[in-house]
Amino acid sequence: MKGFGDVLDLDFELKVVRGEGADPQIVRFGDLITGPTVVSVYMRNNTGSCDKQNDSLVAHADAIAKRGWQVIALSRDTAGSHQRYASKKGVGYTLVSDPKDLFAQAADAVVEKKMYGRTFQGPLRSAWLLAADGTVKTIVEKVDAKQHGEQVLAAIDSL
Repeated sequence: MKGFGDVLDLDFELKVVRGEGADPQIVRFGDLITGPTVVSVYMRNNTGSCDKQNDSLVAHADAIAKRGWQVIALSRDTAGSHQRYASKKGVGYTLVSDPKDLFAQAADAVVEKKMYGRTFQGPLRSAWLLAADGTVKTIVEKVDAKQHGEQVLAAIDSL
């Protein structure tokens, strides 16, 4: 896994939904990182822990923005699913569709997961705090879904 000081190669294209009511767009992921950015990685919309993770980010998005950071949340869901999810959850930050785990590959954070007796590879549920050039400032490796917004704020405040 990449760590503090590493620069991630963010030269890949993904579909994004830039907040509630926005239409999907295809963008180069690196172009989304225009300043200090939190990239919150989760698996699926409309699932228990992932919903709690995003609900906590939505609740703390203003405090994160006041500290000068933007939020991007990324999952394997389609852009259409993100569009509906942003409206349903009141998400004002960018949601990214990454079905091939391109961000996790760039961060060297594809891990073995187990669910319902099945083993598979997937992205590490995490938050990556990045500088505008893609340099890793810090990582929240163990996401507490209910407290994710507080975790992100604590990570920002520790820098």
